[in-house]
Amino acid sequence: MRNDQENIIVKLTFNFALDIIAFCEKLEEGKRYVIAKQLLKSGTSIGANTREAQNAESKLDFVHKFKIAAKEADETDYRLQFCKASDGYPDPGKLLEDVQAIIKVISKIISSSKK
Repeated sequence: MRNDQENIIVKLTFNFALDIIAFCEKLEEGKRYVIAKQLLKSGTSIGANTREAQNAESKLDFVHKFKIAAKEADETDYRLQFCKASDGYPDPGKLLEDVQAIIKVISKIISSSKK
C-alpha cells in the first residue's frame, strides 16, 4: 500500500545514502576498508528500512521498520563520531548533522505512530 507522494524522510534518507557512499569511497582511498564497509552498510540501511516501511503490512510493521531504521541511524552516527575523533580519517562534517536530524525525524515518526 505504497503512497507515491513525495515523502520527506524517504528523500532525506536516500540523499543521505548517496552522501555516505561518497564518504565511504574517501575512506577506501585512505585504506580504511573495515570502517568503510561497516559505515556503508549501516548508512544505506537507514533509507532501505524507511522505504520498506512505506509498504508495511500493518501499523505495527510500520513502527518495526522505523525502529530498525533508528538502530541503523544510531550505528551510523557512532561510526561517523569515530571517524571525527580518529586521526587519519576524513572529517564526516555535514554527515553527522544530517544523521542526527534523521534520527530526530525517525524518533518523531515512531512516537507519533504509536499513538
